[in-house]
Amino acid sequence: MASTGALILAGGLARRMGGQDKGLVMLAESPMVSYALRTVQPLVDRCVINANRHLDVYSQFGVPVITDQLEGHLGPLAGLSAGIDALDTDYVFMCPCDSPFVQAELFQALLSACIETDADLSVPHDGERLQPIFVVVHRRVKESLDLFLASGQRKIDRWFDELKVQEVPAGDFIESFRNINTEEERLATEQGMLR
Repeated sequence: MASTGALILAGGLARRMGGQDKGLVMLAESPMVSYALRTVQPLVDRCVINANRHLDVYSQFGVPVITDQLEGHLGPLAGLSAGIDALDTDYVFMCPCDSPFVQAELFQALLSACIETDADLSVPHDGERLQPIFVVVHRRVKESLDLFLASGQRKIDRWFDELKVQEVPAGDFIESFRNINTEEERLATEQGMLR
């Protein structure tokens, strides 16, 4: 049976949130990263958080914390590269720490699609656009990913052009893609949760 891992991205600079560490920003009395962690950790064999600061705080969430192996805050793909190494599982699910409503069913749909089609990667399409920060990848993409990063490129969907990609209709999982980028969005989300 294929082994599965999850990578929660918390390594960004969060410029639109004044540089706060988004995964540790409180949302309805819990750090934002804890929501994604609670959802995805029970679904997989192994789970890690990718962070590049406040490592001691992230380590208190009970899963390994890994940093980018490449310097310079190169974005989600640098986190994915580190995650594939650290997890050492056949498949890796990547999702961001600032999407507190990620659904278990999204992961299951992506994993099934990736396995059944023997794709390198499966990615959700919400009916309007791809949601490339939520993907399931097979570990065999690691070499392609590292070469792409070494070439100086960062754009996720450009990397997809090199791979066998399976798009997954994800209109039923729109809530998963709601992310919190600003203090205004955090407050509005919190008010909705506390009603």
